[in-house]
Amino acid sequence: MFANPNKTKLVPIPSKSLVPERDVNLRPILECINLGISFGGLKAVDNFDLTIGRTEIAGLIGPNGAGKTTVFNLLTKVYQPTKGTILLDGMDTINMDTAHVNRAGIARTFQNIRLFQDVTVEDNVKIAMDSQMKYSMFSGIFRLPGYWKEEKMARERALELLSIFHMEDLAGVKAGSLPYGAQRRLEIVRALATNPSLLLLDEPAAGMNPSETAELMENIRKIRDTFQIAILLIEHDMNLVMNICEGICVLNFGRVIAKGTPDDIQANPAVIEAYLGKKKEA
Repeated sequence: MFANPNKTKLVPIPSKSLVPERDVNLRPILECINLGISFGGLKAVDNFDLTIGRTEIAGLIGPNGAGKTTVFNLLTKVYQPTKGTILLDGMDTINMDTAHVNRAGIARTFQNIRLFQDVTVEDNVKIAMDSQMKYSMFSGIFRLPGYWKEEKMARERALELLSIFHMEDLAGVKAGSLPYGAQRRLEIVRALATNPSLLLLDEPAAGMNPSETAELMENIRKIRDTFQIAILLIEHDMNLVMNICEGICVLNFGRVIAKGTPDDIQANPAVIEAYLGKKKEA
């Protein structure tokens, strides 16, 4: 059993979903309703329902191949759902592509790090701010005052975000030269640079040692508290999941088999069976 020192009470909202008590009077940041996708007749995700409170730290777990990353790809419109609805802050994302979803408020990291390896740490973060820059093409080409003003603001913002992980001193270093754990942290910072209302973290602790993982947990809480955003993470490190997540959704073979608090999930027979296998009769 994993003890969670920061237990949060989950309470029902009108849709009969559960969200943290502090979010009960706020519109959920994400609602997935009967979501599904099929590939060549195979239902990779089917009847997926999930509601995330406005400042909730939520977990999406399940055995390998359960469909977790497919869900992330549906939320970010890498894949278009075969059926169902995704509401982001009450807005249907049906006609959105990946870029539109990002501008609407969803940012993500990936299992396999996707940084610009030959670009500096600072520029990796500033690239994510591109849609927020307000200078004209003319101003950019001729380096007019409006361009320099926006560049100065972008640099200050990038350094501020990097300071979350104490990485501001690495601003001028090429991203590809960073240690693996630092590259993971940079990818989170770059996602934050898009000003999301929902941050999707795909195995953020992968490759990290125990001390880095403990620091990551504190930083995830810090990000939620500082930016007042929701975070949904896929993670195989159960100690991290059970200690940081308020609500957890468990997938197996593309279907939800359990939802609830960490205590609920740890005691759920279907979850235990999915991870450990069914006991054979004596």
